[in-house]
Amino acid sequence: MGTFSIWHWLIVLLIVVMVFGTKKLKNIGSDLGGAVKGFKDGIKDPNASADAPAQQVAQDGAAKTTTTIDVEAKQKS
Repeated sequence: MGTFSIWHWLIVLLIVVMVFGTKKLKNIGSDLGGAVKGFKDGIKDPNASADAPAQQVAQDGAAKTTTTIDVEAKQKS
C-alpha cells in the first residue's frame, strides 16, 4: 500500500469524466474560477466589494435601479 502512480490518477480522471461529462466539468471549473476571483477581489479591497454587485447589475442591464432596505433592530423588553 504505497503511493498512487500516474496510472491510478489517470484512471480516476477517466471515471470522473465519464460520470460527470465534459460540459458539466467545464461549468464547475468556470464557477469555481469565478468564485476564487471574487474572493481575491474581496480580499484586496473589502470596501469596493460592497459596490461591485450593484455595478454588475447595472452593467448587465437586468435592473437599472437598485433598492436599499433600511432596517432597525429592536430588543425585546
